[in-house]
Amino acid sequence: MQRIKSCIRAIENFPVPGVTFRDITPLLASPKILKLTIHQLVYPFVGQGIDYVAGMEARGFIFGSLCAHELDVGFIPLRKPGKLPHRTTSVSYTLEYDDSTLEAHTDAVEHGDRILLVDDLIATGGTAAASCQLLESLGGKIVACAFVIELDALQGRKALDGHSIHSLIHY
Repeated sequence: MQRIKSCIRAIENFPVPGVTFRDITPLLASPKILKLTIHQLVYPFVGQGIDYVAGMEARGFIFGSLCAHELDVGFIPLRKPGKLPHRTTSVSYTLEYDDSTLEAHTDAVEHGDRILLVDDLIATGGTAAASCQLLESLGGKIVACAFVIELDALQGRKALDGHSIHSLIHY
């Protein structure tokens, strides 16, 4: 994990004063480290009957689609309002800095589909919890939530109580 962590840089006072932003762009720029990261994210779920990987806009699309490819399953995009062309359902939630909404196609999930939720980072857990709620409202079963980075002090795991969580790097 140290090789992965070495490719995540800290940007102080971004997006607001007092916040340390964990920048994954150096990780994305390294093919070997990116491949290692994806392998480490999906390894616990190989052979676990995952039907889909879901990821939240925008960095969840990067890691989620690569994980879906690695697991040889489909990818479900969870998007901001108005970005999906077919019938959608949505969930609204509160973030650290504002309120937000995620949408999914109403036909993205069939009852009982087993889903791995993937994102780059879990902070307070609001986005991940809303994503689980959205997918479960469509009939999906969240097998686990996988994150590249977990900010332990923000206790995002509490928002995902009852869901299995797999995080690679902890700050």
